[in-house]
Amino acid sequence: MTAERSPVTPLIPAGLDATLVLLRHGESEWIRENRFQGQGETPLSGMGRRQAALAGDRLANPARSPSLPVPDGLPLEIVHSPLGRTTETAQAVLDAMANVAGGGASLPVMRPDPGVLELGQGDWEGVQQDDIARRWPVELSAWRHTPWLSAAPGGESLADVQARLRPTLAAVLERLGRDYPRGTIDRPQVSGYSGVNPHAAQPWSVLVGHDGVFKVAMLTLFDLPLSHFWMFTMGLTGMTVIEFRGGRPVVRAANLTEHLAPLQDEASRLAAEQRSRSGAL
Repeated sequence: MTAERSPVTPLIPAGLDATLVLLRHGESEWIRENRFQGQGETPLSGMGRRQAALAGDRLANPARSPSLPVPDGLPLEIVHSPLGRTTETAQAVLDAMANVAGGGASLPVMRPDPGVLELGQGDWEGVQQDDIARRWPVELSAWRHTPWLSAAPGGESLADVQARLRPTLAAVLERLGRDYPRGTIDRPQVSGYSGVNPHAAQPWSVLVGHDGVFKVAMLTLFDLPLSHFWMFTMGLTGMTVIEFRGGRPVVRAANLTEHLAPLQDEASRLAAEQRSRSGAL
């Protein structure tokens, strides 16, 4: 007799109508120094804290231009990687929401979860990219070409990351759908038509994490192979909005960074002033 296989619990609850925002952390000191991070602890840089504050302000005021495609009201929860840079970013979001909502509002639950830790980069963590290229050229090339078949020395495989991430995603989505009626895909699905956008009262949550684990999250949510790892990217405090329509995931927006425009304008102004002082065109 062949052993019966245990049924796999569905990742997305049947009929789920909800929205999930993926938010990457702001710039860290190691990013500023061009070092691999992985699960190494490195705080947000001064720029990273400014980025996180702007991201928090946008999530706290989603109807303000440029608007975010999320339902009305505050999110159900803010689930974040336990690392310092993601915790700081999540706290900036919660603080912004508290400022907007006032003292009487019920704020989102802020919840750390190790399932959304960045993928472990082993011996590469804290090492500058040029040094990694010099010391581990073969391993680095394999990581960049076939990441689903390779990993940093002492690091995690993508399959290992997916195995710890999937239960976290399932729990986040189960909580999102717990107290809201189930929907159906038997309704308009093409943008621009009446009835496509989510109901204003639908629940939404924010997941604060890292570029690598979010790549795996997107592949997992859309049931794509890990060989598509480099298909997605997340800028610093970039936001990706996933809507669930009757249990079907839909990308509403990808890697939004318009909230960083004030910083970009400031950088352009400083560059122009420097050129003016030097006499360059």
